Amino acid sequence: MKIAIIGATGNAGSRIAAEALRRGHSVTGIARSADQSKAPAGVALRQGDAAQPAQLAELIRGHDVVVSSAKFSSLDAATLLQGVKSGGVKRLLVVGGAASLETAPGVILLDSPDFPAQYKVEAVPGKKFLDDLRAETEVEWTFMSPPAMFAPGERTGKFRVGQNQLMADGQGKSHISMEDYAIAMLDEIEQPKHLRQRFTVAY
Repeated sequence: MKIAIIGATGNAGSRIAAEALRRGHSVTGIARSADQSKAPAGVALRQGDAAQPAQLAELIRGHDVVVSSAKFSSLDAATLLQGVKSGGVKRLLVVGGAASLETAPGVILLDSPDFPAQYKVEAVPGKKFLDDLRAETEVEWTFMSPPAMFAPGERTGKFRVGQNQLMADGQGKSHISMEDYAIAMLDEIEQPKHLRQRFTVAY
């Protein structure tokens, strides 16, 4: 498949790109700064701003899937969807956030009293991004939320898949490595099970 990754030089995006290349896919990386040293070898890196729909459309034209790992504070759903549609791509996968996951029925992590204020810069627009995606009926989108702790680590291939609830392991730790998250992302790209849905993965 031809996969375009917005933010392919970032922490999550570069690992998704590496996993896609490992599986034999063709990867185009889109980044504001096309620094090839920050992308996995084999990524065709293109400089571009995903917040400019016409520019994005030209960069993604001819691809099967677009993956966005851009920050929610810099790219909203309406703008991204406009670019994806103009580029003629039907599938969009988004590296989501954990803040919109439920900690109890009808209660999301973002609304918990001890949610760190400094994370709200990303968490608040991230929730709105998901809300806006849920109204989208043309593009086959998937919003993939990581658990509370999401950092570079080991590629194990062992994790659980959930839907809208924040998941934790037996010790109460809600976490996954970016490498294993990337595996789950590519699994979804190759064999879609969550079209126009949000899902999550964790240990």
